Amino acid sequence: MSNIDFENTRFNPDLTPFHDLAKSMAKAFGYTADLELDQQLAQLIRLRVAQVNNCSYCLILHSKAARDRDILDAKIDGLGSWWESHLYTKPERAALAYCDALTDGRDPGFHAIHEAASEHFSERGIAELAAIIINMNVWTRLKLAQGATPKYT
Repeated sequence: MSNIDFENTRFNPDLTPFHDLAKSMAKAFGYTADLELDQQLAQLIRLRVAQVNNCSYCLILHSKAARDRDILDAKIDGLGSWWESHLYTKPERAALAYCDALTDGRDPGFHAIHEAASEHFSERGIAELAAIIINMNVWTRLKLAQGATPKYT
């Protein structure tokens, strides 16, 4: 990413205290946070939210972070159709289904998806999973709203 920069094309996010609140959430649940949840899985989840919400900034940032965490390129590249792949473990598949349902927010079967995730994760693990997803949804929407547009430097 050394030759890519981002330009705010809509507004400066520092005009309100919201950006600082989002930064606090990122410290607790972002890609540098110390969590109980497996770090590679947490990074796949962050990248999946970026994909679902079509955030250029987050896709670039979290694709690089996934590679920095030594996640296989095939898992990163195939994440957009994870349900069609045998590259993902059962816990990863449960977490990705949870991610998609929580990000969409309209799935009437969310309880069953939560129950499936609870077969693989502790209550704390699910709480961290939810917090990662919520944090990423905040960031993708903030970056989309401010117009964080990638450009070559």
